[in-house]
Amino acid sequence: MSVAQPTLPPSPEPNESGRRPWSDPILAQLRAWASYLTRPVAIISGYQLSDLQSDLIAGLTVAIVALPQAMVFALIAELPAKAGLYAAIVGSVVGALWGSSAQLQTGPTNTASLLVLSVLLGVASPGTPEYMIAAGVMALIVGLTRLLMGLARLGVLVNFVSDAVVVGFTAGAGVLILINQLRHLLRLSIASQPNLWQTVPAIVTHLDSTHAISALIGASTLAFMLVLHRINRRLPAPLLAMIVAGAFVALFRLDAQGVAVVGGLPRGLPPFVSLPLLDSELLGKLATGSIAVAAIGLVEAVSIARSIAGQTGQRLDSNQEFVGQGLANIACAFFSGYVCSGSFTRSAVNYEAGAKTALSNLFVSVFVLIAMILLAPLAAYVPLASLAGVVILTAIGLIDYRMIARIWQSRHDDRLIMAATLLATLALPLQFAVMSGIGLSILTYLIRTTAPRVRTVLPEEGFQHFAHQPGKPDCLQLAIVEILGDLYFGAVSHIEEYILDLLARHPNQRFLLLRMHSVEQCDLSGIHALENIARTYHDHGGDVYMMRVRQPVLALMKASGFYDLLGADHFLAPGEAIGHLFYRVIDPAICIYECPVRAFRECQNLPKQRYPSDVRLELEIDLDHVPTVTARELWDELRSATPPHVIDVREPREYEGGHIAEAGSVPLPILLNHLDRIPRDRPVVMVCRGGRRSTRAAAYLHQQGYENVRVLEGGMIAWENAHLLEAVERFGG
Repeated sequence: MSVAQPTLPPSPEPNESGRRPWSDPILAQLRAWASYLTRPVAIISGYQLSDLQSDLIAGLTVAIVALPQAMVFALIAELPAKAGLYAAIVGSVVGALWGSSAQLQTGPTNTASLLVLSVLLGVASPGTPEYMIAAGVMALIVGLTRLLMGLARLGVLVNFVSDAVVVGFTAGAGVLILINQLRHLLRLSIASQPNLWQTVPAIVTHLDSTHAISALIGASTLAFMLVLHRINRRLPAPLLAMIVAGAFVALFRLDAQGVAVVGGLPRGLPPFVSLPLLDSELLGKLATGSIAVAAIGLVEAVSIARSIAGQTGQRLDSNQEFVGQGLANIACAFFSGYVCSGSFTRSAVNYEAGAKTALSNLFVSVFVLIAMILLAPLAAYVPLASLAGVVILTAIGLIDYRMIARIWQSRHDDRLIMAATLLATLALPLQFAVMSGIGLSILTYLIRTTAPRVRTVLPEEGFQHFAHQPGKPDCLQLAIVEILGDLYFGAVSHIEEYILDLLARHPNQRFLLLRMHSVEQCDLSGIHALENIARTYHDHGGDVYMMRVRQPVLALMKASGFYDLLGADHFLAPGEAIGHLFYRVIDPAICIYECPVRAFRECQNLPKQRYPSDVRLELEIDLDHVPTVTARELWDELRSATPPHVIDVREPREYEGGHIAEAGSVPLPILLNHLDRIPRDRPVVMVCRGGRRSTRAAAYLHQQGYENVRVLEGGMIAWENAHLLEAVERFGG
């Protein structure tokens, strides 16, 4: 029996380049991945020998700082000093060759080490083989997370994490590290805990068991470094302090008197380790914390890289940096290290030392390896109390008082994010503190974008710029609204409610001008909101106009039909918008006789009068059914046997600036109080500048029983455009 073969959809036809249409984005993605993963080829092939001396000097300078830091940060994570050195050697090489920044220095850091401690304490006890294995698996999870984010081009996500999160977390981490290291400084026999409510009571209850010699060494280390910093901040104070403390312990054999020391260091390359990749239970315990560590580490690294790039002018690729940080952690996982990230201190030293390329960090690894081998015998005598002193000083440096003060004096939501992250860091498990800070940052961003600023604006004193001036009186007829944000589904409700509420509070402002220059993006929900706004203004006898609409938004308006619905003449040029609305849209009768405000440049020379107290021209008058006469028709009629009676209802100053020779000047307020001046036995033509005042007056006269009253269509503007005013002057008519 034959089996019918499934029918496959036809393959897309090749495009002009000869490829199938669906293959183009796939090939582009593959090329991007290849570019990310072959980054070392680009760095090495483009290297110039003229940069070698600068990179060597920078590498040596950073290595002097990195050597003690690697040991100190490993101590924070309750890992042996060799784990920190291995992470410094491996992380620096891989992070440099596969990263984007030329100066970012990758390796162990304060915050990463504290996070590692927080996560690993829930898995194993410090000092056990299980603890070391868990540290490697955690580095692998962190590395894979960062690598996948880079390959998926998610580098943009770091933009959604506020600086307030990083500042708040690092300040809290500084406090935790300082307090947690007191047990090493005093050599107290208590378990390591990253939580204040557990660590502080334990330290207080064990103070009577303080080891006096260890405490003296730790305090002396702190004092020694502070003195060196006062003499010259460029001196490698931590390294010198550890050398002096180690020599002192070795000379007086203080290790035999109970002073805890680092012990022997390895004298070779980082060894490869096999990790339990199929241990689902261990992976599950580490997953949540590792993702939090991956997130905060990426924000930290990219922030540092951008900070330095702002001074060097280098263009960064956040996705490439994600890949570099990911591969660095994967390498550390398999070569006896632990989680690494970008270091602000070492990166700054690298930049200040004159590093030109990423190879400066390769030299850092080489010099740290050489120093580790040469100094291994002396390092065995370095006291843990001395390391604790170095850690405490660096922990104090994590509390950035200046940045905290700047954030506190800035926006309310930034203060809230920083304070919440700081308190969460002190009170919660660190992985949850990090995620809560990031979540609050993203939530704040969503609130900002879903409630963009929408405000009324008016021209400033020089009429050159628009600004929000809530204390300045508004135009009686025209509202100008500025939208400072995108018109997308999450924001349209807020924008629409603001504008419709504005109309409800100011029903006389029947015309709306929307300033759209800050609207970068718009979706169909935004178009629907604009349609509803326009419909509402039309129902109130008004209209909606727009200015400075960006091209992507304008393209969507045209594609959706909104452009045609509103009308091409409703999209106004910035320099002409107010003039167009003033002379062609809003009612000059209201401007002159009802509105005391001079909001626009065009209002400044406008005569301001008042209607007689017993006469009002209401907006509800039907202006569309008032008979009109064109300029040419009126010209001909005025030269006929029975010319009409022409009345110019403008103000005297306007009349004197130019008028129809046969027209008499009867300003509108006077006309309304002296209807006896208007003949009922002959045709009457009302004239004003544009036709709106005269139309309103003619409609009022019709209500009073005058039948043969017409209006000059287009007013004096039409008369001048037909060159009839010139003809009158020329022929003396």
